[in-house]
Amino acid sequence: MPDAPNRSDAAVRASLRAGLRAGVPFALAGGLLSLSFGVLAEGAGLGAPAAILMAAIVFAGSAQFAAVGIIAAGGGIGTAVVVATLVNSRFLPMGVALAPYLSGGPLRRAIQGQAVVDASWALARDADGHFDRHFLFGCTAVQYATWVPGTVVGALVGGGLIDPDALGLDAIFPAVFLVLLISELGGLRNRGVALGGALIAIALVPLAPSGVPVVAASLAALYGLRGRDR
Repeated sequence: MPDAPNRSDAAVRASLRAGLRAGVPFALAGGLLSLSFGVLAEGAGLGAPAAILMAAIVFAGSAQFAAVGIIAAGGGIGTAVVVATLVNSRFLPMGVALAPYLSGGPLRRAIQGQAVVDASWALARDADGHFDRHFLFGCTAVQYATWVPGTVVGALVGGGLIDPDALGLDAIFPAVFLVLLISELGGLRNRGVALGGALIAIALVPLAPSGVPVVAASLAALYGLRGRDR
């Protein structure tokens, strides 16, 4: 699925539509997860406006939940921002892999890079490691379309109606991404990278602050990228 620079308008539209369709399951799961985030953020004292603004700008469930957890435990906003940044650092190696398939100057490429989210990045990559950026854009757009409204509903009206723990909403995304991960483990190299990252994270979870295990585990992903095009 390489993204050729001179694709026709029809091919671009077809790729966008394919991305939209592929993103629907993740959009549905993300809508429920963002509903849970809105409830938890408002209950932690973050406030509905701040929770909604975070969802619209950060658009990353793991980082948002980590930040809310810090605030709920009595931590300051500065600490929450640092932790969220650490959690989101996994997007650095993902962006490195995608960068050759983006177009335009630095500003345009930076804007396009904001569409990188876990599911879209994985689905837009073909078996040879090439990316279809238009597919990625479509896949991310449909997820964003449920993420922010879900947070709005959760933050404004969900507190008295929804118990995320009782409904098991926190288990939705881990289950979805486990399925996504399994589908990516086709080669020995991929399995080795996944196992290495998992072992690093498991070893550090009881020892390191929130976010650090994710950063350390991303070293395995960087190794996986090394030499891919040789």
